Amino acid sequence: MKAVRFNGVGKPVSIDEVARPKPGPGQVLIRIGGAGVCHSDLHVMEEELGFQTGFTLGHENAGWIAELGQGVSGFKEGDAVAVYGPWGCGHCHACQLSMENYCENAASIGVSGGGLGADGGMAEFMLVPAARLLVPLGTLEPRLAAPLSDAALTPYHAIKRALPLLTGDTTVVVLGVGGLGHMAVQLLRVLSTARIIADDVDEAKLRQAKQLGADHTVNTRDVEAATVAIRDIVGPRGAVLVLDCVGIQPTFDLGGRVLGRDSRWTIVGLGGGHHDFHFGSTPYGCEMCTPYWGGRAELMEVIAMARDGRIHAHTTEFPLEQAADVYAQLKAGKIAGRAVLIP
Repeated sequence: MKAVRFNGVGKPVSIDEVARPKPGPGQVLIRIGGAGVCHSDLHVMEEELGFQTGFTLGHENAGWIAELGQGVSGFKEGDAVAVYGPWGCGHCHACQLSMENYCENAASIGVSGGGLGADGGMAEFMLVPAARLLVPLGTLEPRLAAPLSDAALTPYHAIKRALPLLTGDTTVVVLGVGGLGHMAVQLLRVLSTARIIADDVDEAKLRQAKQLGADHTVNTRDVEAATVAIRDIVGPRGAVLVLDCVGIQPTFDLGGRVLGRDSRWTIVGLGGGHHDFHFGSTPYGCEMCTPYWGGRAELMEVIAMARDGRIHAHTTEFPLEQAADVYAQLKAGKIAGRAVLIP
């Protein structure tokens, strides 16, 4: 079968012929219907994260069950499923709460999940190590569901943590409205009554954010001007939540300037920005956090919202063979919403 392979840091991906996996006891083989293309893949390809070379990329995956390993129950061949991305030990306290994203034994496992050290879903088939990592899709199409497993789950988890703050008289600032951010705007609209300010350097993405429910949009290409514009909207109270979906230095700088007191500053983007945290570096009462992905039960909640039509990923589909070109487009900021590779 064809697969998009990671060949080492600084090296281009390749489309290789690899053997179709055979599920062992407890494992499940998935025929992939779609694999999302995420900025995290670029970090894997460009930064030394400790992964061994020679695995298939793709950590946003959905498809149909092709074959069940011995002992697997609760599913049947042909079932449409999404694959939960972060793979923990399955036994620790966090994993028992479905929060494998915070697995206590993550450091000793050696891989972070399919597409992140282990073979992922940018292939015709994907081997999933345990049925607990599958979420039924029902009537939702796999090609539409694939990006939800990260691009929607990650901001959903972050927003849920901040929900007690998001009342009708508060404001949320979303920095970056690409893959994660365009889902964050929709989730905020569904989950809260807070006012939403969507911010990006791309006017097309800002127009999309407005259509998806943002109350205001601000172009952040000029950080100083954007700071003034956002402060004019939020007033002296400031933003109760800054959700940074980019994480580069300019968004760190901007986020720190528009926060209010008793607020939350949440960074989910992996852009490498830095904040020198010390007493007085943030408003009084501000909590700063870097949540990671989300839980298995939360993915079930995300899938339910998408199946009911309350949220949807804006996707552009490409054949698997165009993976290298799609990554180039993603790096250049030319992908609106999420690109999805179709085997």
